[in-house]
Amino acid sequence: MYESFYGFKEKPFSLLPDPAFLYMSEKHRRALAMLRYGIMNEAGFTVITGEIGSGKTTLIRLLLNEINSDYTTTVGIVSNTHRTFGELLEWVLLAFKLEYRGKKKVELYQTLAEFIAKEYSQGRRTVLIIDEAQNLDAEALEELRMLSNINADKNQLLQLILSGQPALQEILRLPELHQFAQRIAVAFNLKTLNLEETWQYIRHRIQTAGGDPNLFDTKACAAVYYYTRGTPRLINVLCDTALVYAFGEQKQRVDADLVCEVVQEKVREGILPVVSDKDFSETGVVHNFNPHKK
Repeated sequence: MYESFYGFKEKPFSLLPDPAFLYMSEKHRRALAMLRYGIMNEAGFTVITGEIGSGKTTLIRLLLNEINSDYTTTVGIVSNTHRTFGELLEWVLLAFKLEYRGKKKVELYQTLAEFIAKEYSQGRRTVLIIDEAQNLDAEALEELRMLSNINADKNQLLQLILSGQPALQEILRLPELHQFAQRIAVAFNLKTLNLEETWQYIRHRIQTAGGDPNLFDTKACAAVYYYTRGTPRLINVLCDTALVYAFGEQKQRVDADLVCEVVQEKVREGILPVVSDKDFSETGVVHNFNPHKK
């Protein structure tokens, strides 16, 4: 709708996890470094946690792009976990495009073990990624630990990456998962963006899409941070809606008043999951924000 008006090649605030638009804050750099470290050093278990919409999936997509370019790693992804999603081993086999129908549990395990051994014999590592892993109960996580027993001696045949919300950390602290926790070689908790990172994030995505990085003025960026608390997915929702409003009014730039107007209207409709409106004069977050001040 507004792309040509603002000179965009594509929408800058899409909700799809696109590595091309990834803003590498210091937090995201560290998270990616830990993921890379886990892969390169053949860590048995790597765990990355973070709030909803903090960018975990985008980081994993970027990691997958790197992995897929070297042709030495076979990756399976289980991305639709929920508390009633059924037999874990069936989903694991499906992730690797292996036949699972009509097989008993021991046959499922044997099929997976043979597949992983074959990949290893042909010089390929096998990586299993479990997204939204906080939905797995202790029994399912213990089953994943048992899968790691496929590894023999010093040879790391199977690596597992678990991505989930902070609740995953609490689950992994349960006494019955003590052995699982001991096998976690790499762990990182991805925090949301701070005020200045939010400003940089907005500018980065607009510039990547081919637009003017100053399209949102500094106070508008501060307002976005105030309402989203630096959660990338919420930033995308709010900024995209603000651009629609700005285009409708034929505004050349987005200011804080427009961002506040968007939030007030959408909160009344109950469809924009941002923090409730407050008096900005109490926080000073909008009027006092100066990213160039040292």
